[in-house]
Amino acid sequence: MHSSLIEQHLAELEQCATQGSILDLACGQGRNGLFLANKGLGVTFADRSENSLDQVSQTLSAIGGSSQLWPVDLELPGKNPFEGTQFSAALVFRYLYRPLIPQLMEAIIPGGIVIYETFTLENRQFGRPNNPQFLLKSGELEDWFNEWETLHYFEGVLSDPDRAIAQIVCRKPITKKSSSH
Repeated sequence: MHSSLIEQHLAELEQCATQGSILDLACGQGRNGLFLANKGLGVTFADRSENSLDQVSQTLSAIGGSSQLWPVDLELPGKNPFEGTQFSAALVFRYLYRPLIPQLMEAIIPGGIVIYETFTLENRQFGRPNNPQFLLKSGELEDWFNEWETLHYFEGVLSDPDRAIAQIVCRKPITKKSSSH
């Protein structure tokens, strides 16, 4: 089942899709991107797992449309996987690789949307993931996007299943905020 955040912000994503492809980053089985592809939106499914992308491909062949698969290792040291690419929006769920964040932000077009949800340090009380390398610190997600327009932010515990997460939906500014000297 896709995330309710996707449905809640479908209008914004539909608008973004008129400007370019929507990135489903570290897509796994593609549940969120496939929901959008099924609505006729162009999605780029990025993952390093060929098996996951094969499953996404099988579903996409039934849907049709303009979506594409991108087999990519997002965690190669010293590499920017987004170099030369731009996306109108990005979906990131249950994935955290901190060095990628500035590169992801740069790859989103002005006015584009990021929907990001992943686990926080509090999640250790519920089990996995419990490695701090893969868990957000309090306020960390919000801090990354502090110059973007926040459309939604939540940090806390959800149930069924129990998990501690942070979520943000934000829009990249059309123009950079000017800094005063």
